[in-house]
Amino acid sequence: MGDLLLVRHGETEWSRSGRHTGWTDVPLTEHGRQEARRLVPLVRSHRIGAAFVSPSQRARETAELIGVRDARVDADLREWDYGGYEGVTTVQIQRERPGWFLFTDGVAPGPPEHPGERPEQVGERADRVLGRVDAALANTEGVVLLIAHGHFLRVLTARRLGLAPEHGAHFQLATGALCRLGTEHGRPVIAGWNVRPPA
Repeated sequence: MGDLLLVRHGETEWSRSGRHTGWTDVPLTEHGRQEARRLVPLVRSHRIGAAFVSPSQRARETAELIGVRDARVDADLREWDYGGYEGVTTVQIQRERPGWFLFTDGVAPGPPEHPGERPEQVGERADRVLGRVDAALANTEGVVLLIAHGHFLRVLTARRLGLAPEHGAHFQLATGALCRLGTEHGRPVIAGWNVRPPA
């Protein structure tokens, strides 16, 4: 069975300032585009058997910039629905909720169309994606590539390793970074994390 590659999209204005960016469709900054372009040699060093991308423009543009133009859009790869915390920084939230932590405390309710997600709901989406990943890996000799978002990919990594969604807190993930999840003796492992070529 092949490996699973994860790419977090490049920098946006909101990721640079620490604002929680779920459904707000912000574009990459020029620095974010450069981050994506620098990943091209890393991505090309793998045989891509299948690729999936979040529907957000920041993820789709990252996919194009790394040379993956045939990625299938997968709605389950969207970022955490931050509900009432959309566009708000952790520092601002902690002024009202000292000690607040996304992976254990979740988010405040948002508008009806974006009510927010609990960690276990994000984990359920990650499990659905992993089901599609495993089906793709069973039918290809290459790796499967996911281009998506920081918090979601951290939860997905936890689920791949057999951990609860909140354990995604242990996997800090930078913008414009590539990670590789593989196996050792038939067990899932992190084979590479936060890999970025020199600037």
